[in-house]
Amino acid sequence: MKRMEETRELREFLDTKQYTRLRQLLSELNEADIAALMEDLEEEEILKVYRILPKDLAADVFSYLEVDSQQMIISSLSEREAGSVIDNLMADDAVDLLEEMPANVVDRLLANANPDTRKAINQLLRYPEDSAGSIMTVEYVALKENFTVAQAIERIRAVGLTSETIDICYVLDASRRLVGTVALRYLLLGQGDDLVRDIMHENVISINTLMDQEQAAAQFKKYDFTAMPVVDNEDRMVGIITVDDIVDILEEETTEDMEKMAAIVPSDKPYMRTTVGETYKKRIPWLLLLMVSATFTGAIISSFEEALSVYAALIAFIPMLMDTGGNAGGQASVTIIRGLSLGEITYRDVPGIVWKELRVAMLCGSTLALANFGKLMVFDRVGVYVALTVCLTLVAAVVMAMLVGCLLPIGAKKLGFDPAVMASPFITTIVDALSLLVYFKVATMVLGL
Repeated sequence: MKRMEETRELREFLDTKQYTRLRQLLSELNEADIAALMEDLEEEEILKVYRILPKDLAADVFSYLEVDSQQMIISSLSEREAGSVIDNLMADDAVDLLEEMPANVVDRLLANANPDTRKAINQLLRYPEDSAGSIMTVEYVALKENFTVAQAIERIRAVGLTSETIDICYVLDASRRLVGTVALRYLLLGQGDDLVRDIMHENVISINTLMDQEQAAAQFKKYDFTAMPVVDNEDRMVGIITVDDIVDILEEETTEDMEKMAAIVPSDKPYMRTTVGETYKKRIPWLLLLMVSATFTGAIISSFEEALSVYAALIAFIPMLMDTGGNAGGQASVTIIRGLSLGEITYRDVPGIVWKELRVAMLCGSTLALANFGKLMVFDRVGVYVALTVCLTLVAAVVMAMLVGCLLPIGAKKLGFDPAVMASPFITTIVDALSLLVYFKVATMVLGL
């Protein structure tokens, strides 16, 4: 409600050209809130608001805008103005923007950025995609171990405004190797002539530049840090990763896993920014694969067509058996995939996982079979042997589904694939075929087909 009121007021000031009042309104809001309000406006209005913002505030607001809005603003500015925008962004935010823009635009922007900005951006661009190096920022406070507390505070005053954070300062030796960290509060509470080496924390946890960003996120979770230093293969410090970057990574990785689990090729664009054609291309490959694989199910049913003609009642229970097996497999796979992604499950846990899932499957399958047997006898009024066939198959289907659901993701990870690929749609197709084979085998044994 408040946002709607602020948007209405903002539009009113724009329409009546009350730019002084608009500037005052914006100055009272948080940068993220301003960006959210701007996203509700038309393109022309976004440009007007952006130009009204004070220069220092505009840079902060720019980093919170959607990529489409950022590109639109950059395209409307002169090359010098656009270069100034890049200069005022943190290096990691600038890289995120440039990676979304055409190469010719990137070249022009970098040409108009200052040398230090170009150097920082080029440094980040050379790291592999989705690595810790590609998401770090190079703006941090570095101190020498022989600094006094007074010198350290002067250093913070000199570079603090352009640093991502000053809560933690990083102590480097002459070769820029990371030897310790010191929190700002210890510097503020220390004596002016105390040496940094005497108050720094030497047991430093760091991240390698080539570490996968998902593993980096796991390190933040493990140690509960708000920022972590990034070092190269020679332990020289090259940047830091902050918790706001980790939040973005977790959102990105979760979205990607959800898309893979739904049999969709992952996309890096929000839903409303993808065209019909792009959405089609992301969905059709898996749909084609799953459709082709589902033909095996049809082939199994066709091969037992003669037997089904004798006991036509068996046909009515095929959807229930296939759906129950698919649901059971989906439950097991989601649990295992989550455990793998959080590092709670390792390959040495496989025997314990199989034994646990087997027992859970037997309990679930037996419960479902008993409930279904009562339904078949009371409501469906089928013969005892038909009910027995369906219920035995139900137990077997649940057991197979849970075992397949837990083993496939682990196998995929062992082979270097994303476990999320082996989620519900893929597992359901496999379990459907196995359930039908078991169904007709049990029917042959019990009913003598």
